[in-house]
Amino acid sequence: MERIAYLGLGIMGSGMATNLLKAGYSVTVWNRSPEAGKTLVEQGATQAQTPAQAVKDVDVIMYCLANDQAVEEVVFGQDGIISNVRANQIAINMSTVHPDTSRREATAYAQKQVEFLDAPVFGSKNESAAGGLWIVVGGKQEVFERVKSILEPISETIHYMGEAGKGATMKLIGNSIVATQIEALGEAMTLAKKAGLNPKDVLDVLHVVDFRSPIFDGIGKMLINRDFTPSFALKHMLKDANLIARLAQDFNSPTPAAASVRETIKAAVNQGWGDENASALIKALELEAGVTVE
Repeated sequence: MERIAYLGLGIMGSGMATNLLKAGYSVTVWNRSPEAGKTLVEQGATQAQTPAQAVKDVDVIMYCLANDQAVEEVVFGQDGIISNVRANQIAINMSTVHPDTSRREATAYAQKQVEFLDAPVFGSKNESAAGGLWIVVGGKQEVFERVKSILEPISETIHYMGEAGKGATMKLIGNSIVATQIEALGEAMTLAKKAGLNPKDVLDVLHVVDFRSPIFDGIGKMLINRDFTPSFALKHMLKDANLIARLAQDFNSPTPAAASVRETIKAAVNQGWGDENASALIKALELEAGVTVE
């Protein structure tokens, strides 16, 4: 399994494809906007014109796409992946999607005698570039074992979660925790500012107490520097919040905190901050409170 197709060269996909090239794999790339593949071609990748062309002569097909709709188009659409796969290939969806999408893919690939894993990732731009993502995998365990060595150059840790759809489920569970932490930090920092505390002093305490968090450290510093450069856009967090709400509804499981966070995210996106970093949800809280944390 030395030949890989990588489809979707956004912030996450470009970093993963780069690290696969560095690991010595033969990589064919495709992206809706072809210019995104230019740097990878300069590093030795081959560029395909369509998803179908990209997967023709490879052993493993990997893709990281924006949402369920993009997966629908790239996998099932005209000149899509499914139209040109062959028996014994392995497809790995690294996108954040609803588990139903993963299970539908698994069924469609099985009809073509292609194995499938859903393997979304935790991390963002820096982790992708450094090969330090955390991957959660759903699908047949024996297939996971076959491709584990391919996932290692792009990851810090890899976790097998169970059958198809379980990787996607774990990703939504994790993203719910991330969003809730960002909301908690935003509420706390906004209240601290209104109560007259210095935001930097507050962060100094959060950095050492028993509830410290890498998210508090990273986003807290960005907040007081007013740096909302996107590594994971707020509009994508809203997409994930909607998926989390749908998953909770599927199982009739209460998620009041996640529902509250979703409303804050929606308010921030409606204010026009959707293209900024996910931490920009804090701006909606600041707006309501009438303060700026800096």
